Amino acid sequence: MPIRTSHLLLALAVALPMSAFAGDPSTVAAHAPAYTADGKLVLPADYRQWVFLSAGLGMSYSQKAPGGEPVFDNTFVDPQSYREFVRTGTWPDKTQIVLEVRGSTSKGSINQHGHYQSGGVQDIEVHVKDAARFKGGWAFFGFDGGTSADKIPESAACYACHAAHGAVDTTFVQFYPTLLPIAQQHSTLSAAYLEETAGRLVR
Repeated sequence: MPIRTSHLLLALAVALPMSAFAGDPSTVAAHAPAYTADGKLVLPADYRQWVFLSAGLGMSYSQKAPGGEPVFDNTFVDPQSYREFVRTGTWPDKTQIVLEVRGSTSKGSINQHGHYQSGGVQDIEVHVKDAARFKGGWAFFGFDGGTSADKIPESAACYACHAAHGAVDTTFVQFYPTLLPIAQQHSTLSAAYLEETAGRLVR
């Protein structure tokens, strides 16, 4: 490489702001959870531009199968938290994970087999990590068609279920195929999940 070119590249590297390497603080602030004056969580308007983690079809944590056409659940996480998970194997404070529920259709247009997503959003739930605000660090918010939502009470079953079965930091990383190997590499899988998985393997 010519000396002049190498000096130019060095100068550009020095001139670049630290945000180019460590994440733009304005981006972090844009994806941090926002609350109303009375403590409701504001639904992130751009969550569908976030990182897509996975989709489930007809999933239920009950042994009884749900009736009717199965629904899709789509999971998104804010980009800054995703990058931090890739780096460390766990979620940073201010993480927001959005679960979006949509209906499914099996026959339509040229489709003859399987299911595809159809219709509008049926339900949205957001799982937020905000240690300064919530006991245990995490809280759930259920949106019923609105743009803000009250916190789901800690007595709700979702809290105990996530604490007992979440693969990483009370979240269901076991259902996110791009993140589970990262958690394994960083050894951040929860003891409860490892015990649960080992029990299945033994049987």
